Amino acid sequence: MDWTAFADFGTAIGTLVLAFATFAATRSANRSARLAEKALLEGLRPLLLPSNFGDETQKVRFQDGRWLVVKGGRASMQINAASVALVMSVRNVGSGLAVLHGWSIPKDPQEAPADPAAFRRLTRDIYVSTQYVGFVQVAIRDPESEAYRTVVERARSEDFVLVDVLYGDAEGTQRVISRFSVSKGPAEHPSDDGEEYFVTVSRHWNIDLPSPRG
Repeated sequence: MDWTAFADFGTAIGTLVLAFATFAATRSANRSARLAEKALLEGLRPLLLPSNFGDETQKVRFQDGRWLVVKGGRASMQINAASVALVMSVRNVGSGLAVLHGWSIPKDPQEAPADPAAFRRLTRDIYVSTQYVGFVQVAIRDPESEAYRTVVERARSEDFVLVDVLYGDAEGTQRVISRFSVSKGPAEHPSDDGEEYFVTVSRHWNIDLPSPRG
């Protein structure tokens, strides 16, 4: 028996076994890392919905000095010849902090959302916690803009106003576009005068992840 050849063969077998063990360990480590990353992202993921009717009333100040008061589950909107001011009361039902990026005003509920780069960026930082009611603030200061004309036309015709809201998690990822609708309805209490604006949501689009509806 050639003991040298036998030893070389044994060494080769040992090296092969070690390679397979290393490969299996690497795959297992990579899988564990992916699962850990997925769990981390799920823990950061936000999702905005209209707040509940019983949620607290909020007072929101605009850059031009005006204030709007909005109750839970509702919106507040003021339109004049030069601008539109809109506040929607929302709640974050996701796992992590929602960082608002911007908004867009679609004309039709069936149209696809605008590209994220085309959204109107907010001029202030707005965060919506998972523990407290929050708000979305929209200010349109150009009466010649398409967004202004769309809101005014829909408000005059007693139709609903659509607002697409772009937001993401605290890391600036996992961006989502949620389509909200603002429409008039009867006041909550018969003793209240006039009508109120109510908020609903119809769709959510993931930008950085697969769509939840495929």
